[in-house]
Amino acid sequence: MAVVKINAIEVPEGSGPELERRFAERARTVDSAPGFLGFELLRPTGNESRYFVYTKWETEEDFQNWANGPAKEAHAGEQRQPVATGASLLEFEVVLRSEPVASGEEPTGQQEHT
Repeated sequence: MAVVKINAIEVPEGSGPELERRFAERARTVDSAPGFLGFELLRPTGNESRYFVYTKWETEEDFQNWANGPAKEAHAGEQRQPVATGASLLEFEVVLRSEPVASGEEPTGQQEHT
């Protein structure tokens, strides 16, 4: 069953562009991690002030292997001042998903297998 991890990052007003720049510098570094299915950096709009980092993984084990290996190593040598003032990790299992269908195909809701 796929898992989704959303890191909700608290960023002081005016620091969003720096956070986005830092993520852009590291873009695609996670793409080859075993079990990695996708990444999105979501900029806040409306009344929300947190940025959300959305990642999707084949399994919890795949995420943990990346988080405790390459992700930790990437931040170990960080010399710059942190942009975020706080963060919390939201964790989910995917139980149902829907995707666009090609013209002429029948749409189907796909339930994840547990």
